[in-house]
Amino acid sequence: MTFKEGEGMGHHTRKDVLHTFQMNFFAMSLLNTFPWDASKTLQHALNALRNYLRLFVQLITYELLDILQKTCLHPICLKNPPYLKYTIRFLTELIKRHKMFAAEPLDVLYEALGEVMCAQEEDMCYKTYLLPTGDAVSLAENVALISQGTTGLVTWEAALYLSEWALENTHIFKNKTVLELGSGIGLIGIVVCRSSSLTKYIFSDCHQTVLQRLKDNIKNCLTNCDSNRTSVCVEELDWENVSDEQLQEYRPAPSLLLSRLLNCKVQEEHPDVYIASTVRNPQTYDCLKTELGRFHIINNILFCYTVDVKLFPYNRASTIEMIKIYV
Repeated sequence: MTFKEGEGMGHHTRKDVLHTFQMNFFAMSLLNTFPWDASKTLQHALNALRNYLRLFVQLITYELLDILQKTCLHPICLKNPPYLKYTIRFLTELIKRHKMFAAEPLDVLYEALGEVMCAQEEDMCYKTYLLPTGDAVSLAENVALISQGTTGLVTWEAALYLSEWALENTHIFKNKTVLELGSGIGLIGIVVCRSSSLTKYIFSDCHQTVLQRLKDNIKNCLTNCDSNRTSVCVEELDWENVSDEQLQEYRPAPSLLLSRLLNCKVQEEHPDVYIASTVRNPQTYDCLKTELGRFHIINNILFCYTVDVKLFPYNRASTIEMIKIYV
């Protein structure tokens, strides 16, 4: 079957055109012999597809630009930048995804990548956590999990978990004095102070570098925050050498973490003690609970406590267990 020039679907049915395509294809005919212009439907479809693809590319571009503005070009990122290599990987991924749909490069992506690649890499970076109010908590952290002989310069999953729990249970902390043992870089305490009506919050740790980083984060997130009205302080507290006098001075109720302080007696009202642990080694965790039993402590285990709203990104496949202890 042949088509005269200018002849289209008005003279031949769509079935005839499709049959010609099939016949020519299987016979490996020259492509210029195919009735490309015979199908007005095909032409309309191709034109519609071109317009759709053009619109689709525009939508993809706008979406990537919005993502860029909400991440790498956001004022929070410019003031408190994440780890340099992480930002480079992120921008590279945006460029890769843009290339999948657009032929023309997006200059703003390459400009952002160029600026980041010219920056100097450091051992410290910032991780920012967004609260339900929309406020941001930006913490200076070390890139390495273990550095300067401590693991206290990073935020751990259990801290994120316990922070979410605290945000859902702000009433527990109303008019309370809280002593946190092993505050690290301060996420839990900063979140509690920003969300609850506390009387006082006492951060504590024993590593000098951690204490300095903790003070810096508190200054950035609490001291300079107009909405914070809680009295806060940072104490150097060695878990192995705590005295009854120190406990009387702190009078914690409740306390967010636990160690050998349980061996000291509090003469006034007994504190509520909360522990959140990522159970990486069940045997080690069982040893902790056995140690608690030596102090004749009644504890209520909230196993795999699930928060109603997932606020912070972390590995939720990990087993995290909360314990409330009645001393």
